[in-house]
Amino acid sequence: MVPLYLHEDRFFDPDPAIRSVARELYAATRALPLVAPHGHVAPELLAENAPFPDPATLFIKPDHYIFRMLYAQGVSMESLGVPSRDGTPVETDPRVIWRRFAAHYYLFAGTPTRAWLDYQLAKVFEVPVALDADSADLVYNHLAERLTEPAFRPRALYERFGLEVLTTTDAATDDLRYHRALRDEGWGGKVRPCFRPDALFRIAQPEWGQHLHALEARQEAQLGSYAAFREALWDRRQAFKALGAFATDHAVVDPYTHRLADADAEVLYQRALGGTATVADQAAFEAHLLMEMAAMSTEDGLVMQLHPGSYRDHNGPVAERFGPDMGADIPVATEYTRNLHALLNAYGNHPNLTLVLFTLDEAAYSRELAPLAGHYPALRLGPPWWFHDSIEGMLRFRQQTSETAGLYNTAGFNDDTRAFCSIPARHDLARRVDATFLARLVARHQLTEREAHRLARALAYDLVRQTYRLDQEE
Repeated sequence: MVPLYLHEDRFFDPDPAIRSVARELYAATRALPLVAPHGHVAPELLAENAPFPDPATLFIKPDHYIFRMLYAQGVSMESLGVPSRDGTPVETDPRVIWRRFAAHYYLFAGTPTRAWLDYQLAKVFEVPVALDADSADLVYNHLAERLTEPAFRPRALYERFGLEVLTTTDAATDDLRYHRALRDEGWGGKVRPCFRPDALFRIAQPEWGQHLHALEARQEAQLGSYAAFREALWDRRQAFKALGAFATDHAVVDPYTHRLADADAEVLYQRALGGTATVADQAAFEAHLLMEMAAMSTEDGLVMQLHPGSYRDHNGPVAERFGPDMGADIPVATEYTRNLHALLNAYGNHPNLTLVLFTLDEAAYSRELAPLAGHYPALRLGPPWWFHDSIEGMLRFRQQTSETAGLYNTAGFNDDTRAFCSIPARHDLARRVDATFLARLVARHQLTEREAHRLARALAYDLVRQTYRLDQEE
């Protein structure tokens, strides 16, 4: 078996002059607290603080990066224990699942997933050997033993990771009971909800009525008009904010924004109530509600996050059998300048709006996103997301946006993960990559080392706190 070894200079530029500066910058930021302003860790994980059941459930089942790659190589979702919606039998033995994963671990060579997983195994769980088919049982046994120890329960790991705040992503209709429980136990400032109303915007979807009924139940009122619906959205935002929320999150295919007259919004809403809303109606309604969300943010101060450009559930049979977010979402080309014109003209100059904009379309970095963020006071560029949350993806982002937008018009880092134990790995990788980017500027004498140190701290910690207004809470 091969020892598991992580080189101290991993991800740094191989040029000795750049690498030496990068080492110093990283050393100054590696121990800074972690701020996780957007992610998908379930709040019950921290509220219940139960031991993780087994290595397969911890590492494989919540991580679409893993089963996406394995599925592409012919490993079935059923064999990985991914729960089915249609009653299809799936593998239930976690050791069998782990062995299958380990036998295919070589597939992740050169990917950020491999970097994150190796970090977790080596740094979090102190696994002594590299993972492969031969070491599968040894690694599994090591992890299983660790998971029985109090030091590896979620709250203990939260503290060991150096997390300062962790934000979940919650439907607008969520009862937020886990967040209330955390608050009552004194954890209210550490784990925050994030308001995500997407399901209520998609009026052409068959399940929209179910989501509306859930909102009515939460409000204890019938929402028979658009005005009542809008008021309910406002009320839910305030319920989230009362439990510490500082942001909203919105996912759309196209970031089209356009304000409708109240009468026109009412027409679309009534079509939705009658079950006759079309795809075109939904596009218009979503565009209008993005305007409404921005308007509300100017009032309540919640930071608005926009995640466009993902063709969700591209693999229809997989989505039908296993549900959404099962690794079959594909990026599409996305236009921002015209689509966001209405929203930015209405609210982009407002001092109380912060809009964090993400993309899956790297072609838009230098052409549209950097110029927009370099002008509108309300706009900040979110870090590379999903397929571009990688070593080279992060470098491309810095290279294509920094000269036009500047580094201070970016939003710091967030991990956007469901895999709780990968959080420190993702932040560590981002800090190493940013150290390399800044070190290159120092080597070219574009920055002094003093300036680079200030920027390294800003990118790792200060900017995310400023963007999400956490500094204003103190």
